[in-house]
Amino acid sequence: MNRDDSGALSRRDVLRAAGGTVTLAGLGAGSAAADEDHTPTPHGDCPEGTVEPSMVHYDDSIETVCDDDHPKTQTLQQSVTEALHEQYPTVGSLIDDGFVPYFDFLTADYATGWSHWLSPEYVGDDTVLDPERPESVLVDHQSWRPIGVMYVATRDGEPVEPPPTVYEDDGACVPWHAHVGFPGRLSWWKFRLFAAEQTGEGPVSEFPCQTPWMLHVWVHSHPESVYAHDAPPPENRDVEPANPEFETDADPGEDEFGPELLPGGFRAGYDHLP
Repeated sequence: MNRDDSGALSRRDVLRAAGGTVTLAGLGAGSAAADEDHTPTPHGDCPEGTVEPSMVHYDDSIETVCDDDHPKTQTLQQSVTEALHEQYPTVGSLIDDGFVPYFDFLTADYATGWSHWLSPEYVGDDTVLDPERPESVLVDHQSWRPIGVMYVATRDGEPVEPPPTVYEDDGACVPWHAHVGFPGRLSWWKFRLFAAEQTGEGPVSEFPCQTPWMLHVWVHSHPESVYAHDAPPPENRDVEPANPEFETDADPGEDEFGPELLPGGFRAGYDHLP
């Protein structure tokens, strides 16, 4: 196994040594359970809760205030672009830094062409809107490269309310969204169970009425907005295929990235997922 200068094992070494089951097994239905007062239900006491996927915006500023040409937007996009290029150029670099695939990658929906990877460490720290510590990185399945980030407004794992503004200039640009549909809320709750196990936090039992506020920042040209919810069209994210930086027989650019192509240690946890 390789150790850094301090003698510590790398995250990848730990995953390989453990067979990787720790990485995703914690997301399974049996990893932790809500207490009887917080059993997940589609509606519960949540007035905006829906059975189907649904989201809400913090306000309408993404349409009325936020401007892709604003200097603060351009600075944020450029800082994200540089951080991804320097720190997270490939899927392998995400694995090395402790990112794990979110549920859109672990279901048939991954075939839509992109997915979220989340960092339990960065969700649990005290920073928000930090390009070098993004709570989530958005991965393109054709090139196997990050194409943006999703900031999550949390401190110490808990939602921040209200979320921070990107800038204020003739109004506040606050282009955050949250998921209120049951699938999104369930995915977030189960991720928090897993993150609590990994970071040593206390038990997570309360099922949320919505996810924390979330904010996409895309590094490629987008016909709607830098902050749009959906990814830029495939033709706008045509980049050189990545070197995956982990052992695989698949070829980025030719084989679409999916769960079956990850290192065996990550796949080991899939059987435990609902």
